Amino acid sequence: MIQSMTGFGKSIVQLPSKKITVEIKSLNSKNLDLNARIPSQYREKELILRNTISKSLTRGKVDFSVYVEITGEETTASVNPAVVKKYMEQLRGIVSGDETELLKMAVRMPDALKTEREEIDEAEFKAIEAAVEEALSEINDFRSAEGKVLEDELSQRATNIQDLLKKVIEMDPERIAGVRERLQKGIADLKENVDENRFEQELVYYIEKFDITEEKVRLENHMDYFLKTLASADSNGKKLAFISQEMGREINTIGSKSNHAPMQQLVVQMKDELEKIKEQLLNVL
Repeated sequence: MIQSMTGFGKSIVQLPSKKITVEIKSLNSKNLDLNARIPSQYREKELILRNTISKSLTRGKVDFSVYVEITGEETTASVNPAVVKKYMEQLRGIVSGDETELLKMAVRMPDALKTEREEIDEAEFKAIEAAVEEALSEINDFRSAEGKVLEDELSQRATNIQDLLKKVIEMDPERIAGVRERLQKGIADLKENVDENRFEQELVYYIEKFDITEEKVRLENHMDYFLKTLASADSNGKKLAFISQEMGREINTIGSKSNHAPMQQLVVQMKDELEKIKEQLLNVL
């Protein structure tokens, strides 16, 4: 079953003094493009988290975010008294005002607050890893659900091309008869006596030039292979894209050889269906 590259997963961890939210969202991309936004205190563990995500999400433009909300009284930030007092002394020499107003201005200055580096608690990091796994499970479920919609769409488009190809095959004898008739009429209009054997040889030559038997067989095989790959257990968007390119080659050749307006109309419809397939395949994992 195919998967979409579009998805979203979210998990929330509630700890005694903080709430940690993990979000993962993805869009289509040729390869894995992972962008991580995590608080500075978890930077040393970023590589571990990236490896976990890359093993689960092999393709797509992925945004990974970790948000931390302090819910308890615990904090790593504190006032730097010496710096604040120095700022207040300097401000007294510039502006007049009461102590409260000077203090409000001083605490906004650089280095008025100092933050001690917080060591990562292993139990806390284990909880974050579990949240990442939960978010990955959610985004993969999302991708599978979107993939089912894509699979139905692709299958219908491929079936439409097969139906159009059947009409082309049914129309082919009429087309060849038309080619023969046009050539015979052209000779008759010249009012020339021609060698019948020579004429038949030339006729066979032109009909062979317009023959699309090989293209029809190859396109049928490509369509069968496309549907078989679409129904396989693995999701392989690149493989499906390669097959669709081969389908396009055969459809284009049928169009260039057809020399028959009704058949060319069918070819245009096949091209339209194929373009819609290629567009959808851009989002298949």
